[in-house]
Amino acid sequence: MAPRVLNLLWIIAIISSACGESTQEEATTDRADPVLAEDVIRTADPYARGYTDEDFPRIKELATGVYSYEQLRSAGEERFATVSMFVVTTEGVLVADGQGSVEETQRMIDHIAEITDQPITHVVICSDHGDHTAGNSAFPSDAEFLAHPTSAAILEANALNRDAGAPPIMLPSQEIEEREVLELGGRTIEVLFLGRAHTGGDLVVHLPEEKILFMSEAYLNRVFPAMRSAYPSEWVEMIERAQAMDIDTYVPGHGFVDSSAVLEEELDTYRRAVIRVIELATQQYEEGYGLEDAQIQANFGELESWSLFTSQASRAIQQVYAELDGTLPGESR
Repeated sequence: MAPRVLNLLWIIAIISSACGESTQEEATTDRADPVLAEDVIRTADPYARGYTDEDFPRIKELATGVYSYEQLRSAGEERFATVSMFVVTTEGVLVADGQGSVEETQRMIDHIAEITDQPITHVVICSDHGDHTAGNSAFPSDAEFLAHPTSAAILEANALNRDAGAPPIMLPSQEIEEREVLELGGRTIEVLFLGRAHTGGDLVVHLPEEKILFMSEAYLNRVFPAMRSAYPSEWVEMIERAQAMDIDTYVPGHGFVDSSAVLEEELDTYRRAVIRVIELATQQYEEGYGLEDAQIQANFGELESWSLFTSQASRAIQQVYAELDGTLPGESR
């Protein structure tokens, strides 16, 4: 077996060992007290939770002046929430991630205006994917747009290939490689890069005083690990860096914003789900299965009940195979 493959298998073994047994069906770690994590329906499906389309958008105040915003989006026949976060200060509003269209982003802006008359001054592009950026032209043009250099390059490429008549793509006015601290209206807001995960340019927004971490698409609450541009093993490491921080509330980029205790518990469930995908694909790769055979016979167990399983499982296996082959962007064989 090639040295690259052996090295990656060794990394996966270390991750699994450090995290304990990694099968999805087992109990989560002791990071979240199961007594505190109240009984909620663990699904990203709004209808299974008893919601209707009219119940959205859902806005929750996570701390004074800090809000999550959930709006439904469609992926094929499935519906689930895209989550943004906004922070209201006396010197403006910071928004972490837009929505997937100009109409939906404008709807969020209108709801923000019902809460505060402060202008939106900062937009953090945590994920460069269209379901979080396609509506960014609705934000004020004089707002500061922040993104990781990897995401900036992707957005610039998308702008060059934009379809005629499509909404303009807002390019970042500031690039953040590792960390930027904003002092806005007496609030400390950190924009951090904890490592490559879902997109390669994944940023998170950290409120150290409130102990809130918006993780965008690095955390998909009960949504199957979508890996079309992911770095699978590094994604696990990125989540573990987030878990090591002093955080009370982890906010996902998709799925429901539940209580802090449930969100912490579900973040570890999600970490285990990503590991499960890596382990299953790696086993098939090591046993010599071709990609198509591996995609056909893969059995993900409980994960097959998660949102987007049907559309994302085969692509996830393909991405793990690419990692094992050393052919992901930014890697050399």
